Amino acid sequence: MEYGIVGLLILILDVYAIIQVLGSGSSTGAKLLWVLGILIFPVVGFIVWLLAGPKSAGKLA
Repeated sequence: MEYGIVGLLILILDVYAIIQVLGSGSSTGAKLLWVLGILIFPVVGFIVWLLAGPKSAGKLA
């Protein structure tokens, strides 16, 4: 049961990341690479996107 909840959480986070990537202002090639990375490596891809992914210009640190 616990693995199902963890899997669902990973799926939700990956879908969120993909939506954010597709809505970003990055080039089509960059979007494609990010989406493929997130789909092929769901956990690692999400973490890498979270740390190094496209950031919006309006965010202040």
